[in-house]
Amino acid sequence: MTSNDRPEIVSEAFGDRADPALLLIMGAMASMLWWPEAFCRKLADAGLYVIRYDNRDTGRSTKYPVGQPPYTFDDMADDAIAVLDSHGIGNAHVAGMSMGGMIAQLVALRHPSRVASLTVISSSPVGTDTSHLPQTTDAYMEHSAYGAKVDWADRRQVIDFMVSDARAIASTAHLFDETGMRAFIERDYTRSGGLLSATNHFMLNGNDRWKGRLHELAAPLLVIHGTSDPIFPVEHGEALAQAVAGAKFIHVEGGGHELHPDDWPDFEAAIIEHVRSS
Repeated sequence: MTSNDRPEIVSEAFGDRADPALLLIMGAMASMLWWPEAFCRKLADAGLYVIRYDNRDTGRSTKYPVGQPPYTFDDMADDAIAVLDSHGIGNAHVAGMSMGGMIAQLVALRHPSRVASLTVISSSPVGTDTSHLPQTTDAYMEHSAYGAKVDWADRRQVIDFMVSDARAIASTAHLFDETGMRAFIERDYTRSGGLLSATNHFMLNGNDRWKGRLHELAAPLLVIHGTSDPIFPVEHGEALAQAVAGAKFIHVEGGGHELHPDDWPDFEAAIIEHVRSS
């Protein structure tokens, strides 16, 4: 980081502290709310101490000037450890989704003694050349291009775009609840005080430090990936699982780049079984 000041990272926990801890890391521009409270509580009811948090530049965590984020993905991985420290937890199971799945991989590589198991959802392998794999779909690329035209300081424009984005990455196996999604995004926008600073996530760059090092992952790995993911086609998840010895892979048929409520039972069962067997 270019600043010596550590960010304030806001977190929330569910369940009994005596249970195994599960740290949830969400993706680009997404606050902790994108791990739905009901989803977290179901995991807690199954015997896990579930922690979700706002990545920097999202939610109520520290925000930075737009266009000049003074941090890296490695810093964001260290934020995850800082969250564990703030809860007095030495060792946790870690699950990440999308960009959060990449951060979770870095957490496991940078801090192997702190990670009991790793679950990566709808993501891509870090430090790996994925140019030979199917890329983000043309339809989604066409949609995302509209993001450059959005005035991210304009509440209405941002909410409209985010709803259309959620529709663009939705499951092909389930109905899209536009009314519910709009209400959720409005709540997230209000709580976060806007989403402008969250666009910093798209300006972060990786480095070569972790190139070709996925085989060093010591934590048992579970990969969950939707077969209809338009951002990271399912081959990305398969490549991650193939790169790590003993990894388990679960397809979500028709799954998009989301945690659709109709798929929660499958996600929850897979995560719980992975935690218990690790």
